[in-house]
Amino acid sequence: MRLVIARCSVDYVGRLKAHLPLAIRLLLIKADGSVLVHSDGGSYKPLNWMSPPATVRRTTPAETDLEEGVQEQWIVQSAKADDRLIINIYEQLHDSSHDLGVDPGLIKDGVEADLQRLLAEQIHTLGDGFTLIRREYFTAIGPVDILARDATGGTVAVELKRRGDIDGVEQLTRYLELLNRDPLLAPVRGVFAAQQIKPQARVLAVDRGIECLTLDYDAMRGVDDTSTRLF
Repeated sequence: MRLVIARCSVDYVGRLKAHLPLAIRLLLIKADGSVLVHSDGGSYKPLNWMSPPATVRRTTPAETDLEEGVQEQWIVQSAKADDRLIINIYEQLHDSSHDLGVDPGLIKDGVEADLQRLLAEQIHTLGDGFTLIRREYFTAIGPVDILARDATGGTVAVELKRRGDIDGVEQLTRYLELLNRDPLLAPVRGVFAAQQIKPQARVLAVDRGIECLTLDYDAMRGVDDTSTRLF
């Protein structure tokens, strides 16, 4: 990756036109061919960019006519369309290159698979006397996250989400309709479990006779002692 801090102006020419007036900005040239123009604000989002694949052609005043004061011009050409990012550099304040190597990618913690594993291991979270039938109980329309039995021997289907919304309730409703056709499982009731459940989803679930359960992920993985909390 090459990092250049420069006083520059930037023009995007192609399907649309955009102009960034003269200012000090960070230019990122990545190994994949992408070029991004950043300011010191706006969080992670660049002011403008060219997605890969793209090529960068650099010219100087000695090679072609440029605007007065321009030390170097970059023309970033997209390989997919006739779009160009034209960067006129008036003053270069920093230039460095770094080999970042192969990135292992983002490893997410607290995804639905983690919640499913923990809840299966701690099935008592659903209530006293609960036992696990199996995780990923397959049906004709997809897998139910957890199938369990309650203290009375009744079948319980659990749908897990990080953030529970109406779509999740609808999904569990379809599973329940199908599972209740199986005489070996029926009657089957539903539990909608999530770290956060939206109010609209909770109202819909209760209206359909589905229990809602808010999961404390930190407590389930043993990094938060709920007994020491004041609230």
